[in-house]
Amino acid sequence: MKYILVTGGVISGIGKGIIASSVGTILKSCGLHVTAIKIDPYINIDAGTFSPYEHVVPHITDAIQEWVMKQARISVDSDGVEPQVCVIELGGTVGDIESMPFIEAFRQFQFKVKKENFCNIHVSLVPQPNTTGEQKTKPTQNSVRELRGLGLSPDLIMCRCTSPLETAVKEKISMFCHVEPTQVICVHDVSSVYRVPLLLEDQGVVSYLCQRLSLPIEMRPRKMLAKWKEMADRSARLLEHVSIALVGKYTKLSDSYTSVIKALEHSALAVNHKLEVKYIDSADLETTTLQNEPVKYHEAWQKLCSSHGVLVPGGFGVRGTEGKMLAINWARKQNKPFLEETFFSFKLLSHPISRVIDMPEHNPGQMGGTMRLGKRRTIFKSSTSVLRKLYGDVEYVDERHRHRFEVNPELKHHFEKRGLQFVGEDVEGERMEVIELDDHCYFVGVQFHPEFTSRPIKPSPPYFGLLLAAAGKLQSYLAKGCRLSPR
Repeated sequence: MKYILVTGGVISGIGKGIIASSVGTILKSCGLHVTAIKIDPYINIDAGTFSPYEHVVPHITDAIQEWVMKQARISVDSDGVEPQVCVIELGGTVGDIESMPFIEAFRQFQFKVKKENFCNIHVSLVPQPNTTGEQKTKPTQNSVRELRGLGLSPDLIMCRCTSPLETAVKEKISMFCHVEPTQVICVHDVSSVYRVPLLLEDQGVVSYLCQRLSLPIEMRPRKMLAKWKEMADRSARLLEHVSIALVGKYTKLSDSYTSVIKALEHSALAVNHKLEVKYIDSADLETTTLQNEPVKYHEAWQKLCSSHGVLVPGGFGVRGTEGKMLAINWARKQNKPFLEETFFSFKLLSHPISRVIDMPEHNPGQMGGTMRLGKRRTIFKSSTSVLRKLYGDVEYVDERHRHRFEVNPELKHHFEKRGLQFVGEDVEGERMEVIELDDHCYFVGVQFHPEFTSRPIKPSPPYFGLLLAAAGKLQSYLAKGCRLSPR
C-alpha cells in the first residue's frame, strides 16, 4: 500500500481537498486503484455531534495509524479490488492545536510503512499583494519550516497563487524549503476546479509519484484523462442556463450544502447547462414572514416560481418546516421537477396517525451514534420506476444514509391512494426508501443522500434526473434508452 499525505499551511481552506482529489484522479487515470481518507482533526467519538465532554482516546497516535491502515484497505471500486494508493487529506492548518496528535501520528507512520511507501504533499499559499504585485514566498517558507520541525518533510510543495509562479520565485522556494525546483508545483487560479488535475499532470506530478513510490504505471495516453479534459473544456463553453431552487434551513451559509451543490454541478454539466442555484430560506416562504417581512416573503416566492426545478435537502427540524411543505406542495401542483432527501413529502398527507417513526437504532437520550449511517441497499419494487431507469434499470442500489426518522410503513396505502408510490424499499421490506409521484414530470423523494456518491464524470442518478427534467430533456433521454445525444 502506498500512502500520500496532503497537509496545508498558512491559511485554512487553501485547497487541500481539491489537490487530494486531483492527485487521486490522475493516479486513477493511470489504471491504479485509489482510495481516499478525509481527516477532520477532532479528537471525538462522533464529530457529527461534537461535544466538549468527550475526550482523548488512550494512545491516540497508535489508534490513528491503525484506523488509517484499516480504512485504506477497504475497496472503493465496483470490482472489489483492494486499493493500491491511499490519498489522505489532513484537515486544518499545520500548527493548529487540534491537528497536533495527527501530525505526530503521521510522523511515526512514515517510519512504520517505510519511506518508499509514504509521500507528503504540502499545500501552501504564495500571496501577491496588490501594492507591489510581487509573489511572496515567506509564508510558504515558514509553513514548511514548521512542518519539518514537527517531523514531516514535504516531497511536493503545491503553491496556491493567483497567477503562474515566476521561475525566480519557484527557485527561491526550492532553495529555502529543501526541495528540487521540479518538486515545487504551481496551482494558480483556473476557470474551473476540473482543470486542476490537468494542471498537475502537465507539471509532471504523475512522473514524480511514479518514481518516488515505485508505482506500476505505464506512461501512455490515458482514456480517463482524455475524457476529463473534454469535460473541463466543455464546462468553459456552456451557453444554456438551468436554475434550481434550493429550499433549506441553512442557506445563509452555502458551505452547509457543499456536497449537494457539487452533485447539482455534476449533473448540470452532464446535460450541457450552466447551473444557477437560488438559495431560499424555507422560513421565508411561511405566512409569518408575510406578516412580519413581506418584502422578504415575496422575494423568496419569486425565486421559487422562476426556477426550473426544486430541491429540498435532507434534515428534520421545527424551523422552516412549513416553508419546506409549501415548496413541495407548490412543485407538486405546478408540475415542476422536484427532488427531496430524507422524505418530507409524507407531511403533504393530512392524516391524523403518526407519519414519522423512530428507528430501532435511535436512542432519544444520546444523539450521537444512534443514526442509520453508512452504505445501505435499496431494492426497487417497480419495473416502471423513473429512478430505477436512471440508475441503469438495476434491481438494487447501494447508497449512503444519515437519518434518525423514517416513514411509518403502516401508512403506505394512504400514500398510494394519493398517487405517491413507494418504488424502493430496504432489503427486509420494512423501510420505505424511494417515493415517486404518478403523472408528474419528475417528483422523487429518497431516504438516502445520493449526493455523496456523485462524481464529475458519473453524476448521481437522482440529481441527474432532476437536471434532465429541469432542462426539458428527461422524456427524450428515457425514450432513447437513457442515452444523451452527442450534442
